[in-house]
Amino acid sequence: MTPIYKLFYLTYRHSSGLWRWAQRRFTPAGLCAVVGFVVAGTVGVDIENTVTYQTFTLLLALLLLAFASSFFFRANFSATHLLPRCGTAGQPLIYRVRVKNLTPQTQAGLTLLENLADPRPSFETWLAFKLAEDRHTRAFRVSQARRNNPFRLVDLKDAELPPLPPGGETEVRVELLPLRRGVLHFTGVTVARPDPLGLFRSFCTVAAPQKVLILPKRHALPPIALPGAMKYQEGGVALAANVGSSEEFVALREYRHGDPLRHIHWRSWAKTGKPIVKEFEDEFFVRHALVLDTFTDEPHSEIFEEAVSVAASFACTVLTQESLLDLLFVGNKSYCFTAGRGLAHAHQILEILASVRACGDQPFGSLEHLVLNHISVVSGCICVLQRWDDARRKFVAKMRALGVPVLVLVIVPAGEKKPDAGPLRDVPESFHVLEIGKIAEELAKLK
Repeated sequence: MTPIYKLFYLTYRHSSGLWRWAQRRFTPAGLCAVVGFVVAGTVGVDIENTVTYQTFTLLLALLLLAFASSFFFRANFSATHLLPRCGTAGQPLIYRVRVKNLTPQTQAGLTLLENLADPRPSFETWLAFKLAEDRHTRAFRVSQARRNNPFRLVDLKDAELPPLPPGGETEVRVELLPLRRGVLHFTGVTVARPDPLGLFRSFCTVAAPQKVLILPKRHALPPIALPGAMKYQEGGVALAANVGSSEEFVALREYRHGDPLRHIHWRSWAKTGKPIVKEFEDEFFVRHALVLDTFTDEPHSEIFEEAVSVAASFACTVLTQESLLDLLFVGNKSYCFTAGRGLAHAHQILEILASVRACGDQPFGSLEHLVLNHISVVSGCICVLQRWDDARRKFVAKMRALGVPVLVLVIVPAGEKKPDAGPLRDVPESFHVLEIGKIAEELAKLK
């Protein structure tokens, strides 16, 4: 079956490349001329009973003339992107491009086209997605990923350039719509000019490599009472601010066996002749764990992308409060990132979530092990899960048995039956099912 899939992949790759080339090279009028040319060529085969072949000949001549005139466009430009640091999936990214005319002639009728890194996947990535898509088809399930091309990263808009005199420079406003999170790579820009007939565009390509990070989309959350209460944190504010010790202390005392050497107050030791250490104030504050389920064997899963978006929404909400947030997930290894109270900001957590990838080669138990080893320091746990199977129900039951308050959010495909709350039947307000297509509305109902 692999040779057949390779044939399908090559067909997809060449057809998508040809369509992209035609969209960029031909103006809207030129595309209409090409369609008319194909139709006239099909209908006008019988030249004895129809005169359509005359239209075919005329359109062929116009297209050849437009194509030949493209070779007479000789120009040179420089270009610089003025990009923001980050964008957000699903929201327009507006920036400016500075273009300079390096020729001794005035250049007019120009259009600026963005050049991005080739989004077409490798054969292995395409095949994995295709097999996952076929499984959904056999199961009579149509996911959002099937309706949307997962390899399409942005919607681009062309930008019109004003006439540029010799050595003239201008800044043009460009807008694009990022469709997915991750790093968006710009390879350069193309300055295009149509032929005198307005059918075919000549190109002048300028290398201008740059990149911008696209953050996951977020949903608005209402004011909600997150699980958990204040809990003693060893190190107090020192933990929150410096992940270690702090220069501020409440008292001095004599050294006791086991005190860290970094707490020694050397000046007092010099005065008294015996070791003196700094004593820190104990502090209680709220610390939440945000657990992201990354385990799926379906590449480009829409459920996983929505889970990342929900986690990003909670990260922004929790970090507006006076608390710590620990983001826990498993990729090629286990990760724990802490933010809040001077450690890091919501934007840094969003940057991490922008690059998180699905994990298909490890069991769910690796996440359970990570969380349970960390559970003693958290006040409550927010779990964003991709399914509600036995492994995940047992994981939540273990946390409840340890006395840790939990808020569970399960992402399900559109139209799927709401699963039973399992170990959370007695606290239904802690269990929420978010259906794809209705996630924003369901999150707005949280209390």
